[in-house]
Amino acid sequence: MTAPTYRGRFAPSPTGDLHAGSLVAALASWLDARAHGGTWLVRIEDLDPPREVPGAARRILAALAAFGMTSDEKVLWQSARDGRYRQALERLAAAGLIYECSCSRSDIAAAQQRLGLPSHRYPGTCRQGARGRAARALRVRVPDETLRFDDRACGGFAQHLANDVGDFVVRRADGLWAYQLAVVVDDGEQRITDVVRGADLLDNTPRQIWLQRALGLPTPRYLHVPVVTNAAGEKLSKQTGAAALDLADPLGELERAWRHLGFPPLGAANVAAFLRLATELWRARFAPR
Repeated sequence: MTAPTYRGRFAPSPTGDLHAGSLVAALASWLDARAHGGTWLVRIEDLDPPREVPGAARRILAALAAFGMTSDEKVLWQSARDGRYRQALERLAAAGLIYECSCSRSDIAAAQQRLGLPSHRYPGTCRQGARGRAARALRVRVPDETLRFDDRACGGFAQHLANDVGDFVVRRADGLWAYQLAVVVDDGEQRITDVVRGADLLDNTPRQIWLQRALGLPTPRYLHVPVVTNAAGEKLSKQTGAAALDLADPLGELERAWRHLGFPPLGAANVAAFLRLATELWRARFAPR
């Protein structure tokens, strides 16, 4: 069978302006798409209104354009896709995979401490019912199995869903859609073949692959790149003091992102020349003919 035409994406959240960490992810995903002669899409993950910064989405798109990267198709906005996520939830519910959870964060923390569980694992408190308390969130029942996949950069990765994560949320207590469900539905509908993103999301991937299988969606290839950290070793983000990029020096910002990806300086004369040279070197490493 002929392999599907390459389709990649960059999916920022408008919780602040584009910063050095998000530029690394954007550049890597753009280069991978161009190196494969494929399509590059931009998706705005605006599912969390309380955390969104007014005008950030518009500024993100403008910044990407300043760096020579624009979506090959119409930008997708998650805030307009409630119906699609609801359909996916109904499909999971029909398969008996959804249950109501009444736990608060403090409830979960107390149970984790009592049972000696790590802070990222749900203890299964409501798996057999919400104990007469009002439902807060909706969770999926994960199987007692290990899910493995091969990452194009990081190699093999395995996660036992029940032991390492537990049943995870697909609709939050505040009524908003959880990232795990939304990203799977959108990648499926946009026919994404390759996901290139930060390594901080590597351990999210098994959950997403399991959801893809549960919803009958194809699984893309994955490539996770090194994240940018601050002086304290924390992932660079708005919450950890990430500064907006200098749009007056797009070439310098691209060179810094490029070096973070493990490549030597290019010394290009302009943005167009930089992107052309970077694509050739990316192709040699990640898309050899």
